[in-house]
Amino acid sequence: MPRLAIAFFCSGFGALLCQIVWQRMLGIFAGSDTISAALVVGAFLAGLGLGSILGAKIADRLPPFAALVGFAIAEVLVAAFALVSKLFLYDILATDLAGVVDDPLVIFALCFAGLVLPTTLMGASLPLLARAIATSLETVAERIGTLYGLNTLGAGLGALLGGWLLVGNLGYVGALVLAAAMNTIAALLALTLLPGLRGHAGPPPATASGVAGRLPEPFGSLRVWCLLVFLSGYVIVALEIVWVRLLGQVGQYHAYLFPTVLGIFLLADGLGMWLAARMVRSMDDPRRAFFLTQAGGFALAAVLILALYLALPYPPFSETVAVDRFRLKGSGLVTSVLLTVVVVGPPSFLIGMTFPFVQRAVQQDLTSVGARVGWVQLANILGNAAGSIGTGIVTFHLLGTSGTLKLLAVLSLLLVLGWLWKGGKHRGAELALAAASATAFFLLPSNAAFWSRLHGEGPGMRTAWAESRSGVAFFRDDANLGAQPHGPFFIQGFSQGRIPFLPIHQFLGAVGPLIHSNPARVLCIGVGSGGTPWAAGVSPATQQVRAIELIEPVLTALEQIAARHPEGPIAEMFRNPRWRLEYGDGRRALARGAEQYDVIQADAILPETSQSGLLYSEEFLQQVRRRLAPGGLYVQWAPSERVVETFAAVFPHALLLMPGSVLVGSNDPIRYDPRVLAARFADPTVQAHLTRGNAGSVDYPAHFSRPALTWRPETPRRQASITDVFPRDEFYLNNPVSGTQHLTDPGGPVAAARPELASVPRHR
Repeated sequence: MPRLAIAFFCSGFGALLCQIVWQRMLGIFAGSDTISAALVVGAFLAGLGLGSILGAKIADRLPPFAALVGFAIAEVLVAAFALVSKLFLYDILATDLAGVVDDPLVIFALCFAGLVLPTTLMGASLPLLARAIATSLETVAERIGTLYGLNTLGAGLGALLGGWLLVGNLGYVGALVLAAAMNTIAALLALTLLPGLRGHAGPPPATASGVAGRLPEPFGSLRVWCLLVFLSGYVIVALEIVWVRLLGQVGQYHAYLFPTVLGIFLLADGLGMWLAARMVRSMDDPRRAFFLTQAGGFALAAVLILALYLALPYPPFSETVAVDRFRLKGSGLVTSVLLTVVVVGPPSFLIGMTFPFVQRAVQQDLTSVGARVGWVQLANILGNAAGSIGTGIVTFHLLGTSGTLKLLAVLSLLLVLGWLWKGGKHRGAELALAAASATAFFLLPSNAAFWSRLHGEGPGMRTAWAESRSGVAFFRDDANLGAQPHGPFFIQGFSQGRIPFLPIHQFLGAVGPLIHSNPARVLCIGVGSGGTPWAAGVSPATQQVRAIELIEPVLTALEQIAARHPEGPIAEMFRNPRWRLEYGDGRRALARGAEQYDVIQADAILPETSQSGLLYSEEFLQQVRRRLAPGGLYVQWAPSERVVETFAAVFPHALLLMPGSVLVGSNDPIRYDPRVLAARFADPTVQAHLTRGNAGSVDYPAHFSRPALTWRPETPRRQASITDVFPRDEFYLNNPVSGTQHLTDPGGPVAAARPELASVPRHR
């Protein structure tokens, strides 16, 4: 058992490290929107489910020796796939087929094809291992619970170390090599046990896996327990998705957020399994323990979420993680991580205890141990898939975050009531948990109240907000019912811009069309608060500005503002056919078709935010180059040295306008004359357009008052330092981000000291 425990711990560590990297790679292929993300998760879980079925079918037909050999072979094959997975998942799917395939069923099929082998092997590993260690009916539930608990602990540590340390230092390929090593260690440890099992026949092999109804089932049938496990799997994964959304708003979405939530969830879940496994041997009837821990886990989750909701506007949280504060570093980051531990850990621990209790209930005969483990695991995986897809795509979209929590309260209440109906009404703890679930349903606020409080809405403020499967957008009008809107615009908890539009956003939008001699067609990657696409229409020569926004509620919130202020620039963009604002993945839009643009520009995004590497990477910039018309320009913010290095490595002709830190790239020579550009900004028509976006007096030429840094084909270049498979700036704790304020030599070493957020184009 000690060696198997270490082996299965290593297996879980490697599996989660692989999952983190594979989901990132497939996200490039499938897209960054929620539907595509759900397709990737669904493909991953489908493979695990298939493995569970196969494990259930074959495990009990093998002697322990053969079952352990099967586990070792599965680990070796997973390791081998990890080493070669980049070839198919990235080089073929993400690079060659991204944007070529649009049909969701085909995307799912290709993701499933890419993951089916390793995930099937992962899913089959527990039934095989359960068969190998099934020597006594008295200890089998304890052993299975212990092994799966340690596997989950390994997975949690893999998520935390992978997200916080390994991926940021090794890149995706290096992380996969380490994952393969962990799976190989698991296989070797298992093989060291074979001599002791060679002469051990174990219980007689089963001849069929359809065991339900043929064995004594004093605690209920296998089918009933599979249904309960399905519901438990739904609730815990739905809670996990709610935690990601809520804590993403609290801590600002960064590359370390999801691994933190997932890692804490898995570590607490595994600890709960480990503790419960110590309890099951002396447990006469595990049913009550299952229902108490399941319902207690949700009740505790609801209490902690409500406590966080009520406490956030007050010190010390208002001083560290308030929505108006920068929270990616220092006390803000530390506080958000501690809040994640407090909010996620205890409920996950309680619900994790349910797994050994279920094994105690269903394991009644050694000849069917593997099958029963496999079918219960399949039910759990199906519940996880339903919770992931149902919450991420359906209930978030229809009910919102608060409505989703209310639905989970109803499910938890029904579970407890079902047990009370079966086990008798005179059970004080169960009645208390039923009352707690019902109370949570009524105490949870509406979605409007929930997000208003989290975004600092005060008395007399007007808001515009929306939530959908793709995220949350919130405009807080601080003008106290003034005639014109005035306040921050939040996207996913980030103050991504302001209304009136920030000057830097308008400069980003206007500079490309004003440099270009005939900017007929303009493409904006990102809408934000609207400043960049609005300014992109500054030239009368522009016939269409197409702006693509990844977070759909951004457009809904802007429509609400437009309805309230029909004379404003936002209403003009929705009304005037020159602008086309649409929901979608801008990177996939570039990968599709062959339409070319005179100007392409990206709305400003902090390099430290999650998925920012997809818009700063070498591969993305190569996509942009292919979609530029002859003489076309690409414009983006230059927030870091690595962004500049990567940009200059891709574009043969490039400018860095200083001190505004704005990059302009082209396949052709750029006609840039600062005096001519300043004169165009001073043109009354241009001034009128930009003043409509921000009526304040703005000195736009100040954004390029210093000599521009220029790259020509003969200029020495550095190698691109941001790639799809190593987006270094995203992992900013492992790869500190330096700004561009002191960059002076485009071809040589950069001496840059990034003033913290000195030029960040957003409201602080």
